[in-house]
Amino acid sequence: MDWTLEVVIVPVSDIDNAAAFYSEKVGFTLDHHTKNEHMNVVQLTPKGSGCSIVIGNLPGQSDMTPGSIRGLQLVVSDALAAREELVGRGVECSEIQVFDERDGGTFFGFADPDGNTWAVQQLKVRAEKPLIPHDHRGRFGDE
Repeated sequence: MDWTLEVVIVPVSDIDNAAAFYSEKVGFTLDHHTKNEHMNVVQLTPKGSGCSIVIGNLPGQSDMTPGSIRGLQLVVSDALAAREELVGRGVECSEIQVFDERDGGTFFGFADPDGNTWAVQQLKVRAEKPLIPHDHRGRFGDE
């Protein structure tokens, strides 16, 4: 049996501000934004990822302190290009650090407006061997 991690809850203080940050500045795809009298929940997915983040005000989300998540990790094939893309969109990023010359040893980081932190790891092999094969369908097999 497969056990897949598909959603990580990221606690934020302002749902709309965080949704704009992750979609407009970081470049995550906005999968859905459900807002009604009972809830305000947003799901966003990094391009090429099988795991999304969810921000919102449901009980499990509201119980977490905004900004308390540390070290969520994204993987890219080119750290320099990824960092330049984020900085170009107005995201403050740390400098690139090389901890090991082998593939996988290069990192930089950034934080969202609440202080949740992200590490971005370079794995050059992802350029030729993506973790999830790219196709022409949307995240949920539609389009």
